[in-house]
Amino acid sequence: MVDKTVLARQFIEAIPHARALGLTLTHIGEGEAEITMPYNADLIGDPRTGVIHGGAVSASLDTCCGAAVMSHPAAPGGTATIDLRIDYMRAATPGQTITTRATCYHITRNVAFVRATAMDDDQDRPVATASGAFTVEGK
Repeated sequence: MVDKTVLARQFIEAIPHARALGLTLTHIGEGEAEITMPYNADLIGDPRTGVIHGGAVSASLDTCCGAAVMSHPAAPGGTATIDLRIDYMRAATPGQTITTRATCYHITRNVAFVRATAMDDDQDRPVATASGAFTVEGK
């Protein structure tokens, strides 16, 4: 039997934008995933403040959600984003790593439902949250 967490890790590590953003999969399993994105001056969206661009945060949330789906016990294989709603709560603090955590909380025959949160060092105030629907492939 193929270990889905190994496949999900290999898939994420092969995504060019994940490498470019410095995304690191730090936890995966049983429908949960965690990805970190270190602060990188190349990803600054506002040069006056040094804040990371929202697109980088969005990519981290999307990738982490996909990893959570791929690791879910009821998911047979790959996935793709159908819909992803992102609510930005505040700017990430310049110089801090952003950690994204996602949970796949429900799966039907064709669709997986996921929630995620992106945080910097201030764990009480999310940078952004996401909820989305992803394909369930191979069922």
